[in-house]
Amino acid sequence: MTEPTAEEAPRIKEYDGAGVTVTYEPRRCLHAAECVKGAPGVFDLSRRPWIHPDGAAPEEVADVIRRCPSGALQYRVTGGPAETGDVPTTVRRLPDGRLLVRGDLLLPEAGGGARSETRVVLCGCGASANQPYCDHSGPCADGPWEPAETA
Repeated sequence: MTEPTAEEAPRIKEYDGAGVTVTYEPRRCLHAAECVKGAPGVFDLSRRPWIHPDGAAPEEVADVIRRCPSGALQYRVTGGPAETGDVPTTVRRLPDGRLLVRGDLLLPEAGGGARSETRVVLCGCGASANQPYCDHSGPCADGPWEPAETA
């Protein structure tokens, strides 16, 4: 297995709080805004940094992050279990062709290997530069975001 190059490797930002760590991968964000609507004290686009994990209880932060359909946001509760995928795994095709997938997932990485995921929006048109993830660069860019169904 070859390691991804610097251009291929995901750029993940980490925000530590007293009870939870939030990670954010900008290339995967599709701006569904589930985070800012769900916990404005944690996710505030008018501040820098925009993520403040201590703005709510760790359980609330985790609950809001699980609403992020793209998986751009993830969390680790201090001393608690890692985020787990939905059971059973679900796949939903959105009207524009994207695939909304939730579960215990293993996706290929650029350069080989695989990556564990719990929530993803997969490219359905082939235009994404961030394969296999949707980056809104293809035909789906013209349509509105359709929010994820949450469990």
